[in-house]
Amino acid sequence: MLTNIKLISTWLRGLILGVATATSTVNAIEFATDDERNSMQVFEQARPSVVFVTNEQLARDPRSWDIMSVPAGSGTGFVWSSDGYIVTNYHVVEGANKVMITLQDQSSWPAKVVGLAPERDLAVLKIVAPNEKLLALSLGDSSQLTVGRKVLAIGNPFGLDATLTTGVVSALGREIESPNHRKIGNVIQTDAAINPGNSGGPLLNSQGQLVGVNTMIYSPSGASAGIGFAIPVNTVKDVVPQLIKNGRIIRPVIGFESAPEQWALQSGIEGLPILRVYNNSPAQQAGLQGVVRNQRGQLVLGDVVVAIDGKLTPNNDAYMSVLETHKPGDTVEIQLVREGEVIKRTLTLAAPPVTKP
Repeated sequence: MLTNIKLISTWLRGLILGVATATSTVNAIEFATDDERNSMQVFEQARPSVVFVTNEQLARDPRSWDIMSVPAGSGTGFVWSSDGYIVTNYHVVEGANKVMITLQDQSSWPAKVVGLAPERDLAVLKIVAPNEKLLALSLGDSSQLTVGRKVLAIGNPFGLDATLTTGVVSALGREIESPNHRKIGNVIQTDAAINPGNSGGPLLNSQGQLVGVNTMIYSPSGASAGIGFAIPVNTVKDVVPQLIKNGRIIRPVIGFESAPEQWALQSGIEGLPILRVYNNSPAQQAGLQGVVRNQRGQLVLGDVVVAIDGKLTPNNDAYMSVLETHKPGDTVEIQLVREGEVIKRTLTLAAPPVTKP
């Protein structure tokens, strides 16, 4: 009798422990912090919009000397709109002979290069795919970012598709160099891991909105070292429509040729020395003067552009960056140095010739 009672007691204890262990296991699987749930929700929401970009270039076979298409690299992109526009980095598709886009359902589509902006490291591609396959990301406002805010990066590092990394905004207002050696300003710095292959992928906020386009890392080894950079979405929102419409960034012109920057530096000139003024240009109409020869045949320095609308133009990069904040038809005030005196002229910016890349 006593033995039977002990057996029943042991059985009940095992049953209770088993139920408790199973309940604990289920709870551990179902449990997630608010931050984890947010990361999972953002990933699942944004994942269908992220694409894999492969770049092929023409090369000559060293043995047969035949021209062939060879893989030249890969990166990430994202759906900009349901009519097939894809955004990625310029350096992902630079020099490409053929570009392929792979969607999250693993379907692949040939892409046409619509527009390139090496000065902002952005490119727009277009694919012809069913609209239901193309889910565009919602756009955020990078001016609302603050240091410490959570950000999420989705990309294809080392060819591994749909990889999520998380981090925070480490700094704002950084400056990096573009593929054509122009400066890109107001760049976002993040510690979210960005590795080779992440280029062109989206940087998202905790609401799943696009706040930046991942572009590069600072790393001696080439792998993520906790310092990544993204082009702010407000820059992207300004550039992409121009690339879709015109194939390039439309920068209005004033109508003069500046002297070589190296010469200006060697001569100790701060600003843009005008070499010559083009006929029928805003510069000519405003009375700007270029370099001339005196009676002895010596070159005499003309006007030096030092600011536009109060924004300093110490070099050609700064000058073009200021112009890129305007559009043809805008009226601006130019500050010049002429024969040692500061003068101001007002002129209306003109449109450049529009050509597709």
